Amino acid sequence: MTDRVYPSSKPKPNTTTKTTAAGGGGGGATTTPNRNIPPPPNKTQFNTTTTSNNRHPYRPNPTTTTHRRRRRSCFCLCCFWLTLIILLLLLISTIAGCILYLLYHPHRPTFSIAALKISQFNLSTTSSDDTTRLTSKLNLTLSTSNPNKKITFFYDPFTITLQSHETQLANGSFPNSLTIKPNNITIIHSQLYTTSLLLDPEIVTKIRSDLKKKSGMPLKLLLDTEVRVKIETLRTKKVGIRIECDGIHSLIPKGGGTGRNTTASSAVAATVTAAKCKLDLRIKIWKWTF
Repeated sequence: MTDRVYPSSKPKPNTTTKTTAAGGGGGGATTTPNRNIPPPPNKTQFNTTTTSNNRHPYRPNPTTTTHRRRRRSCFCLCCFWLTLIILLLLLISTIAGCILYLLYHPHRPTFSIAALKISQFNLSTTSSDDTTRLTSKLNLTLSTSNPNKKITFFYDPFTITLQSHETQLANGSFPNSLTIKPNNITIIHSQLYTTSLLLDPEIVTKIRSDLKKKSGMPLKLLLDTEVRVKIETLRTKKVGIRIECDGIHSLIPKGGGTGRNTTASSAVAATVTAAKCKLDLRIKIWKWTF
């Protein structure tokens, strides 16, 4: 048997044969082996799987989270206690009010108009600029009563305003402080004036139209003051009030009450039988009054 010859797995080196012509200086053919060229170096490859596995996942700082939770819990506790305190104060005030009502049965003071007389009401129109001005003089008699048995009212001076169609026609005041004892009636006298008050043309037209009616023009009285309440030995703080009297109608004296023959007897009495007075609280918060 003959042995088989297997080719080598290594690559054969390349040889280059260089032949020189006969008759040259050295004779025959010579063979010069070429050196093996080393293969290029392999590029570095990053193992992405290993790199991604070595990265740490993002985790929030536990200290920051704890601080946030503490702030939220403190805020919630403050809101809870504040709400609880407000509810307790409302509950206590409600219970105290119920006790006072059961013990004393408090009632609001009542106001009524006894008389309103107009002695002067003159509308004068200037032809040069077509403006109308009002000069007026009125006498007001007002009564107030205290229907309570153990409650006393202390009033500051009153500011009085007369209006028609929501426009001021006259104003005045009652400059004295007033004390109304239980089960007592007090009479208030005041004078209202206006001198050369400029009126809007629309208001002038409405007033002149009302004066042609039998009932006359509608009037409204506004009284503003502050009151303090005393229940036996307990005294409250001052609270603003407004008394609004509506349902008044009146005519005016002939000639506006500016003639030579004008006397006190020529004053015109307003119709106050249908007048009703309503008392409202005036709560002032900073610049706003409710």
